[in-house]
Amino acid sequence: MQVTAALVKELRERSGAGMMECKKALVETDGDLESALEHLRKSGAAKAAKKAGRIASEGAIVVKSTGATAAILEVNSETDFVANDENFENFADSVVDAILESKPSSVDELSALQIGGDTVEAARTQLVTKIGENISIRRFELLENPAGTFASYLHGKRIGVLTELDGGDDTLARDIAMHIAASNPTCIGEQDVPGELLAKEKEVRVAQAEQSGKPPEIVEKMVTGQLKKFVNEITLEGQPFVKDPDKTVGKLLKENSASVVRFIRYEVGEGIEKKVENFAEEVMAQAKGAE
Repeated sequence: MQVTAALVKELRERSGAGMMECKKALVETDGDLESALEHLRKSGAAKAAKKAGRIASEGAIVVKSTGATAAILEVNSETDFVANDENFENFADSVVDAILESKPSSVDELSALQIGGDTVEAARTQLVTKIGENISIRRFELLENPAGTFASYLHGKRIGVLTELDGGDDTLARDIAMHIAASNPTCIGEQDVPGELLAKEKEVRVAQAEQSGKPPEIVEKMVTGQLKKFVNEITLEGQPFVKDPDKTVGKLLKENSASVVRFIRYEVGEGIEKKVENFAEEVMAQAKGAE
């Protein structure tokens, strides 16, 4: 029996499992929907799908390079305890290797790649079943730089940075990556600050300054100075260098005839709304469920 897209869609809706898992189950059961559903239940894929809605805001950042190519990856779990599990670490390491080797363009494309004789999605599903927590591949980026200088920096497992420089050397590139990890700049230089961000910040500061009752021309000078300070705080080039606060990163780069082409900074769980757990309520709920 031919495995059609409609059949895969129906199995997905009934099981909650991923597309690749459903297609594989249908192929192995010769397109028999009920047998495929049973196959997914036995393999744990359907069980893993039930955990997919649970918030995974912990996890790890993985950074790895080979030759002139580097990759940064965020894999999430529900707890930091699982992020230190050997199985989780091996999975994340295998996924970043697959990124470097195959250079996928999206998480969906990455999920279909092969690792350890199976797809990334199948390996993720098996890991969810084994560990008992929702595991998700949130994002990744590739940096290819055959001509310039790039470096990576990993602060524990929670913050990872890739930097690309025009000029300079490996030591400078790593120092810049370390600074970015610590200071979290929004962009490289003043020219890169979004106009809408600057306009909004000016609007707020003008409103605050006007409450002082000072003349408009004084308010304008106050706001101009405040905006300049704000720009320095959020731009890489304007920030004091963490290893030598007496000079800015911009000055450091100029001294080394270098400039930052781009940087990528990941921090575990940033932007994810974390669920606040009440441990007592959770225990009570589990106890009631066991009755």
